[in-house]
Amino acid sequence: MMFDLCVHIGTRTSKECEHPPMALIVAKFGGTSVGSPERIRGVADRLIKIRERGDRVVAVVSAMGKTTDELMALAAAVNDDPPARELDRLLSTGEQVSMTLLALALEAKGYKAISYTGRQAGIQTNGTHNKAKIVKVHNERIERALDAGYIPVVAGFQGIDANGDMTTLGRGGSDTTAVAVAWGIGADICEIYSDVDGVYTTDPRIAPRARKLKSISYDDMLELSSAGSGVLQMRAVEFAKKWGVTIHARSAFSDAPGTLVKEESLMEQAVITGIAYDTSEMKVTIRHVPDTTGVAAKVFGALSEAMVNMDMIIQNTSLDGATDISFTCPEADLPRAVETIGQMIEEIGADGWDVDEDVAKVSLVGTGMKTSPGVAARAFQTMSDNDINIMAISTSPIRLSMVIRAADGKRAVQVLHTAFELDSESVFEETQLSAEEIAAKMQKGR
Repeated sequence: MMFDLCVHIGTRTSKECEHPPMALIVAKFGGTSVGSPERIRGVADRLIKIRERGDRVVAVVSAMGKTTDELMALAAAVNDDPPARELDRLLSTGEQVSMTLLALALEAKGYKAISYTGRQAGIQTNGTHNKAKIVKVHNERIERALDAGYIPVVAGFQGIDANGDMTTLGRGGSDTTAVAVAWGIGADICEIYSDVDGVYTTDPRIAPRARKLKSISYDDMLELSSAGSGVLQMRAVEFAKKWGVTIHARSAFSDAPGTLVKEESLMEQAVITGIAYDTSEMKVTIRHVPDTTGVAAKVFGALSEAMVNMDMIIQNTSLDGATDISFTCPEADLPRAVETIGQMIEEIGADGWDVDEDVAKVSLVGTGMKTSPGVAARAFQTMSDNDINIMAISTSPIRLSMVIRAADGKRAVQVLHTAFELDSESVFEETQLSAEEIAAKMQKGR
């Protein structure tokens, strides 16, 4: 189901493009893409273009603009601690508005369309409200609609559990819906449209010479997503890797090709694929913890039960039989983390805790790191040469993460990007070219 990236302009030939004839495509559109009636009509035009070139397409949509945030605010206005089930019922309405409006826009342009909620589309989940996981996709209804000539429009972010209750998949869950639908119906590719035009070596707003990647492996994309890159939801990439779904991350406002996320090629990988930057994590330190067997297990067991997602864990050298234990966690998990620690401070015999919000995490990611020694040494030397202090370090075979002061974060990304030779020769390379110019450039390069 994987094929090379191409631009559809005019008549397509086998020499110009390896796109399979009569392809089946799932096209997901984010909140910015459907943020207004004008943009919804633009999405309808894009879907019609896909149909007119002879392909079949299923659309998956997020809620319009900031609708989800507005619904969360409404819930908070009437209940400080809304029940998870009722919150899911409320939040799921956002996608139902955008799916219906897109179907109406397609009908107005003379194309048969039919909208489906997550339940109607056959998205079955477990019963974990607000963070449900997809367990099965019943594809019959979507396939019948395609066979009847309709463009199905599916509400992202939502599903149904075994009790018949509406569930939501968590922030960015529409990406996961799209990948799951693509797998369920055997689509050739899952196109994720957003307000960014692909995956870059780092955030081009921080490093203007960042390069857009033509392709990236599942593993590298997973690490970038988990380290703070917001292009694709991590769970969507996990699902795609598990079931072999090729993702094409691209812009909703341009015909330019984006970035393919697929199984890594057999060719030698670059040492560093990209650099992620994240300021959404906090560092929590438990002070003067008795350095005895079982204390760490008790602390992190309790945090795990409280559903606190921990990233880096650091334990200082024991002094006089006690030590400091630090960990990082997402800002959203901080209230649960602090509450849990507060309840067990006396039990474990610690002196108290501190929260440091003034931190940033910078992560180097690359499959090539597995076979390339010296990455850590170069990274640490680069930070030292630029007087950037490293507060914590975490490594995996394809990722090196460093916690530093937030004020140093952007500068760290810039100097590391240059040190590992990720800079392009020009600023925002290719991102301002038209589809025709990109196609001509690609043809010339063959």
